[in-house]
Amino acid sequence: MADPSTYRPAPGDIPTDPGVYRFIDADDRVIYVGKAKNLRNRLSNYFQDIAALHQRTQQMVLTACRVEWVTVATEVEALTLEYSWIKEFDPRFNVMYRDDKSYPYLAVTLASQYPRVMITRSAHRKGNRYFGPYTQVGAIRATLDSLRSTFKVRTCTTGQFNVAQRSGRPCLYGYIDKCSAPCVGRISVEDHRRRAEQLCDFLDGDTSRYIRSLEKEMAGAAANLEFEKAARLRDEVEALKRVVEQNAVVLAADTDVDIFGLVGDELEASVQVFHVRAGRIRGQRGWVTERVEDLDDPGLMNRLLLQVYGERGDSDRAARVLQTPRSVDDRRHTPTTAIPREIIVPVMPEDAQTLLAWLEERRGAKINLHVARRGDKRKLADTVRTNAEQALVRAKMKRSGDLTERAKALDDLAEVLGLGQAPLRIECFDVSHTQGTHQVASMVVFEDGLPRKSDYRHYIIRGEEGRGARDDTAAMDEVLRRRLARVKAGERSVDEQSSGAVDPDTGKVRRFAYMPQLIVVDGGLPQVNAAARVVAEMGVSVDVIGLAKRLEEVWIPGEEFPIIFPRNSAALHLLQRLRDESHRFAITHHRKRRSQAMTRSALDKIEGLGPARQKALLTTFGSLARIKQASPDELAEVPGIGPKLAATIARVLGEQQPKGK
Repeated sequence: MADPSTYRPAPGDIPTDPGVYRFIDADDRVIYVGKAKNLRNRLSNYFQDIAALHQRTQQMVLTACRVEWVTVATEVEALTLEYSWIKEFDPRFNVMYRDDKSYPYLAVTLASQYPRVMITRSAHRKGNRYFGPYTQVGAIRATLDSLRSTFKVRTCTTGQFNVAQRSGRPCLYGYIDKCSAPCVGRISVEDHRRRAEQLCDFLDGDTSRYIRSLEKEMAGAAANLEFEKAARLRDEVEALKRVVEQNAVVLAADTDVDIFGLVGDELEASVQVFHVRAGRIRGQRGWVTERVEDLDDPGLMNRLLLQVYGERGDSDRAARVLQTPRSVDDRRHTPTTAIPREIIVPVMPEDAQTLLAWLEERRGAKINLHVARRGDKRKLADTVRTNAEQALVRAKMKRSGDLTERAKALDDLAEVLGLGQAPLRIECFDVSHTQGTHQVASMVVFEDGLPRKSDYRHYIIRGEEGRGARDDTAAMDEVLRRRLARVKAGERSVDEQSSGAVDPDTGKVRRFAYMPQLIVVDGGLPQVNAAARVVAEMGVSVDVIGLAKRLEEVWIPGEEFPIIFPRNSAALHLLQRLRDESHRFAITHHRKRRSQAMTRSALDKIEGLGPARQKALLTTFGSLARIKQASPDELAEVPGIGPKLAATIARVLGEQQPKGK
């Protein structure tokens, strides 16, 4: 029995998206599959006090040794994927599905002389057409009821049909015009089969033709003052528009495709692949691996396809490139590794034509290798990429969240840099701008190897006379002087008994009076030397290093050559995460300021529109784009904006629109 606390994921690591999760035992068997509208909320229920759980749930969490999940876009996708995996893995703790129940399908018995439309849970029979699975029986019954009125295909059983034939009287649906009554000869065999085939075309997605014809008939009825008929046709059109449940996970029934997602950074890459067979997700695999070669995404994609589809001898080299995955989402449970006729990749692989020829030789048929640009396949590819992104985040969070790993990273950092002690507080600075405009900087803080987001700060670069800094080193100089001035102020005594780091009124520590043990700047030797010069001039005792992104070199002030950490170094992973967080925080603020500046620039051109009225407009409409779309009457409803000014705003903003808009 395993202790659930040993494999419990941190709540912050679990996404709040809909998804499907799996509990897996020590033998790598899936023992439970479940779905959730909110994965974080659902999974937290399993890791509460054991005594509060149901007896069978207790047994399940004690038997499992890890939990994994896959995010999807909607609950419907989660339910469909859950169903697929329960059928695939037959988990021992999914007792609710062991009574041969399954999701319902809508079937059209084209194999019969008089095709019938019906709801079924039984195995599929050759010659019939099946649509679904549907998520709820109520939804499929409502669908069937709507289809009866439009297509009038029979729904009765064989026994009921034979009774009606012998008696010469149709059933109730024939009397109320929800069935064409082929049992009593109201429609020929050929015409009834044609209606059944039209129904199949509609359920296959060919909806526009029927909706257009009904709308045309509805318009004709209204023109002839046949309002009751027009109202009935209107209701049929609305019913047809709602009739088929859409499921973005399930593609066309004849679709066989493998969809890959790839995200990564300079040190690691996360890969996910969804195997879609007969239009449904039948398997999923995932890796988080180290980049042991200097490969870009096309190169990594080339090696990945070699590993996934190659025979054992052919994939040895790819395995050496990607190495053994450190985090595998699902390796043993993929139902097939056969090469499908279509492969969707996030980026075309290196030497794509040669690789494609290699794949087609092994498959013995043509393969469509491409990047999805639009439609349902693009949406599913985005879902695969989201799973890859979250897998990479989970891997990093797991590493940084481990106390032993964090301690090792800090100790290694202190040893390599020659620090007197492990740097418990590290501050990282980054500068962001667009060709020298809208200059901002960020400071992120890690304490004990973890982000301390309450101490994050943004800086607006002022420069000389408010015109901004001349370059990145000047911007870094300004930011560090402003930051270290706060540290210096904290070092001065307020009185003989109290340090300036403590507020004498509240007794609380002033957070920005804390002295960092290490300052990290994003950049190479010029940025590091500039930062070290500021530290020396300010008279502050703190170590400074720089992390250059190209090769992940660590630069020390005054040194001619950088320090190169091992690629698997815990210290390097910590510095990289610190630098990436600083870059993210800086660029987010920069984009916000640039957007605000563009908005202000457009509004400043309007005479009579001062800061207060600009703020009122932005508060009401939310963005410049919505202000441009607003009519003069809508603009005049904003406090402080009269009809004359509203007309001026609409005219000036209209003139700013690009031609053709």
